[in-house]
Amino acid sequence: MTNPVFERIEGEINANPVVLFMKGTPVFPQCGFSARVVQILSHVGVPFKGVNVLEDGEIREGIKAYANWPTIPQLYVKGEFVGGCDIIMEMFQAGELQELMKEKGVPVSAGA
Repeated sequence: MTNPVFERIEGEINANPVVLFMKGTPVFPQCGFSARVVQILSHVGVPFKGVNVLEDGEIREGIKAYANWPTIPQLYVKGEFVGGCDIIMEMFQAGELQELMKEKGVPVSAGA
């Protein structure tokens, strides 16, 4: 049985090399955790697509089930779930996030 919400989520993930499911937008994050991940991605210089889960209740709940991860934001790189805010922060601080982006062929610029 196909899940139309999962199909929409997969569409976003497959259409964009880096996708952040977040509360708010990259320009106007509406929670501190989303803002922190946006700040990290911007610092590393990674182009990404933000998907505002506050605009779509189905996506907001569906993304939690899709990744089996209870919190938002959620970062996907080249179709692979990377993690939420704490994981992204730890990876960034250790230099692992920048390395992951390079391994996946995602361009990084500032601070990398």
